[in-house]
Amino acid sequence: MSDSIILALIVFLILCLIVTVVAAVVYSGLFTEVNIKTGSPYIKNVTIAYKFHKGPYKDCGAAFTETVSIGPKLNTIRVSYDDSTEVPDDQCRYIIGSILSEGDEKPDEELQKLYEKFGFNVLSFPEVSLAVTTTFPSTTPLSHWLAPYRVYPELRNYIMERQLHAWPFIEINTGDLTHYIAPLSSQSGFHHTGFVVPELVTQTVAKTPETEESLDQDRGMDISGAESHSDVSSKLSGQAQSKSTETSLAPSSASSLPHRDQGDGVEQGQGGEHREPSEKGHGDRGSSESVGSGSSFEELDLVEEMVEELERELGREEEGPTVKEDAREAPVEAVAEEREPVGDGEE
Repeated sequence: MSDSIILALIVFLILCLIVTVVAAVVYSGLFTEVNIKTGSPYIKNVTIAYKFHKGPYKDCGAAFTETVSIGPKLNTIRVSYDDSTEVPDDQCRYIIGSILSEGDEKPDEELQKLYEKFGFNVLSFPEVSLAVTTTFPSTTPLSHWLAPYRVYPELRNYIMERQLHAWPFIEINTGDLTHYIAPLSSQSGFHHTGFVVPELVTQTVAKTPETEESLDQDRGMDISGAESHSDVSSKLSGQAQSKSTETSLAPSSASSLPHRDQGDGVEQGQGGEHREPSEKGHGDRGSSESVGSGSSFEELDLVEEMVEELERELGREEEGPTVKEDAREAPVEAVAEEREPVGDGEE
């Protein structure tokens, strides 16, 4: 056999292989158009035997093999509860099983017991009147690999564009076709609860202690924050009380000024000198400013107004002793001699 014939055979075999692969891929649904519609699904209420799984959706092959090995003539079902684009792959929850009966039919008791023997649970799903549905070929094992990349992006776009509330995603394999069903709920945001399995609820309840613990921590932080806030508020209230005490002391000290000024007037009368009210006003204002320096500007203005009023009163009180100074000179000297020790003690 010549080399040209051998080369031609090799080329022919390669072409046959390429054509076979392309035909298999096309037959598996690579170029199949995904037609999505809204309406009643073909299936009614069903009773299924299932197992709950958690993990990547791509690792579901072994679960399908197990359920098919028990009931090879039954249609398989998978219900996906999480969106793999929003939830990490290892946190995705789903169930895989077989349909034991549909509609008014009763499941085979022996087959049901066989599934229960291998750890499957039995549950009934309600009939869906309205859902987003589509189909995809299930002719070869390659079809199960192509379907997630062809169907689910189209389903998500369809639901998002129309702002529908569809959940969960159900796959039912009938042999040559895989039916995809997303039950539509009311447009208020609530989903169908008839497709929630007990294991899904159990996992949610299992997360409750962690949630309560985190809430307790948050409460503790709130309490500590409240305590720190109360400490700060108590400090601020203490400062406010001290400021109010200072401001209250200012009028009281100012009210005692007439008595001290009378004593000063007596001493001034003894020395033959008279202190002008303006000089007293400056001294009193200086003391009031020193008292009000620790308070706010509003309190300072209030104190200054009070001091000005007191100055005017002091000026009127001092005019009397000045006019009658000569008449009271002798008694005042006696009083001054008696008050000298007190004055030294005060100084």
